[in-house]
Amino acid sequence: MDVSIIVPLYNEDESIQELGQWIVRVATEHQLTYEVIWVDDGSSDRSWEVIEEMAAANNHFRGIRFQRNYGKSAALNEGFKAAQGEVVITMDADMQDSPDEIPELRRLIKEDGFDLVSGWKKKRYDNTLTKNLPSKIFNAAARRSSGIKLHDFNCGLKAYRKRVIKSIEVYGEMHRYIPVLAKWAGFSKIGEKVVEHRARKYGVTKFGWERFVNGFLDLATITFISKFSKRPMHFFGLYGTLCFLIGFCMTLYLIIGKLTIADFALTNRPPFYVALIAMVIGMQLFLAGFIAELIGRNSAERNTYLIEKRL
Repeated sequence: MDVSIIVPLYNEDESIQELGQWIVRVATEHQLTYEVIWVDDGSSDRSWEVIEEMAAANNHFRGIRFQRNYGKSAALNEGFKAAQGEVVITMDADMQDSPDEIPELRRLIKEDGFDLVSGWKKKRYDNTLTKNLPSKIFNAAARRSSGIKLHDFNCGLKAYRKRVIKSIEVYGEMHRYIPVLAKWAGFSKIGEKVVEHRARKYGVTKFGWERFVNGFLDLATITFISKFSKRPMHFFGLYGTLCFLIGFCMTLYLIIGKLTIADFALTNRPPFYVALIAMVIGMQLFLAGFIAELIGRNSAERNTYLIEKRL
């Protein structure tokens, strides 16, 4: 099978039938063997009924329905598990992503050898200060921390080599950082393609301002996990030791001052409290690293690694 197209959706019954027809038209014109996996993230409208109708009329369509709303990351993760195509393409169901991009995205993966190609909506139709400014700050922070030079990490239109999506797990709200997860899994050939951004035709956006706060929290999480998941003591132990040494040196200075200066007030000086807090924080960080090591060494996945080939 050439292409698996995964469409996560939530309350998009107005758009998915039109989107499905568009995908079929593009696949037919380019003679692609394909499947479309519609992942209904607990919709409360007629989305699932429409998917059932489309699947009954077209055996290229498959559907997955959640009992409740879990979020886009969960929908993508289940879609990745079910995908069978050599190239996997994800797109949103709101008609803002164009299926006309599918052939070129497939070519970039199949012929140009990219592991992952992310869309870049260079010209947007939702150019609002409350949406675009936080998005630019978020993308700049993601580029700096990950070293991946993408303009739009959160673009829903992406293409993957099958091996990539079978090697990663998407959870929480980590769908924004799939390129980072792919790089962490050893897939370094990550590209970008300018794609068409279409004005929303139906409904309203399902994402609020809180996604930006959650995005930065997830960025901190994935940065830490990617570097220290197998060796947490290297993080906690390093900073714990530094804090403890700072506190210990200050304490030593205060003790020497008390012994050598007659009227030296020990507890009335700010360094006394700074030293005390630094030593306590240092010990807590060190113990946190020690506990994390114990948990990691007893984890079922403590020695699980991604192996590309065996002889």
